[in-house]
Amino acid sequence: MVQLGFVVGAIVSASFNLSDRVDAGKLICVSAGVAGTTVAILPVVATGLAVALPLRFLTGVALAGVYPVGAKVVASWFSSNRGIAMGLLLAALTIGSGLPHLVASFGTAPWRTVQFITAGMAIAGGGLALLIETGSRVHATPALHPRYVFTMFGDRKQRNVNLGYFGHMWELYAFWTWLPAFLVAALGQKEHFTTGNVELAAFAIIGIAGAIGTVIAGARSIREGPYRPARVSLMVSGACCGLSPVFFVMPTVLLLALAALWGAAVIADSPMFAAALSSVADERYVGTALTAQMAIGFLITAIAIRFLPWAAGMVGWRWTLLFLLPGPLFGAIAMRD
Repeated sequence: MVQLGFVVGAIVSASFNLSDRVDAGKLICVSAGVAGTTVAILPVVATGLAVALPLRFLTGVALAGVYPVGAKVVASWFSSNRGIAMGLLLAALTIGSGLPHLVASFGTAPWRTVQFITAGMAIAGGGLALLIETGSRVHATPALHPRYVFTMFGDRKQRNVNLGYFGHMWELYAFWTWLPAFLVAALGQKEHFTTGNVELAAFAIIGIAGAIGTVIAGARSIREGPYRPARVSLMVSGACCGLSPVFFVMPTVLLLALAALWGAAVIADSPMFAAALSSVADERYVGTALTAQMAIGFLITAIAIRFLPWAAGMVGWRWTLLFLLPGPLFGAIAMRD
């Protein structure tokens, strides 16, 4: 529901060019505040899915005013070093995505406590967004152009970047969502296994390894541009997909080390897609282009997230992550300059 809410929010934002026509700091502040509020309300009022699902949907709608707008702000400040700047932004995203696992790893924190703490983080982040200033590489408020999305896909360079991103998104959020289940299935019979250990491992793989991966890819992009680091990341994460059944039966240390490599590679290409698209899109509508790209990408993630547990019920978790392999393969083929 969060993913689908993000899609709806991003479609509305792209249709009205909000990220290009509204002050970025204020838009992020309001959006993060609404997202945090819906997260905080959920454990108070939700007595079942009838209330919980709409709240999660609204969380996703609000988040569409955070990540794409942040990427547009970074693009407004950087040109030649845009890849490393996007890498640092995505490093923050990966650490933030992994933080709930870190919170949950301390003892046996109730899920409501985890919700309240992460909601507070979102609201605090929204407050800090008021300090954001847009860089000089931005045009005056452009005219409303609701059909820019169609213009974007009519351009070969923008289309290729988007297709590469879509392959990447088939893998990314499904991997992040179901990594703990994969680890539980693989490590459940191991000595010294605890739920807290899995949560801590998930934070390290998603947050720490992911942040390192984005920064490394961003640094490489200074010399190589965004396309080659993106292809390398896709090929490495694709190889990890293909080898995941072997990871499953490895000793704990090797399993976690290889999962960390996967965690670094699976997100390392994200800033490259943002850097590449922002460099070939119409400068007046960079925010709209990034928002539209993410809208379609998150719709793909919703399908992948829902598909994997069904697959696990059919073939078991050892073999399930193999179904992510077509994503990075398709992305690597599409991502050519």
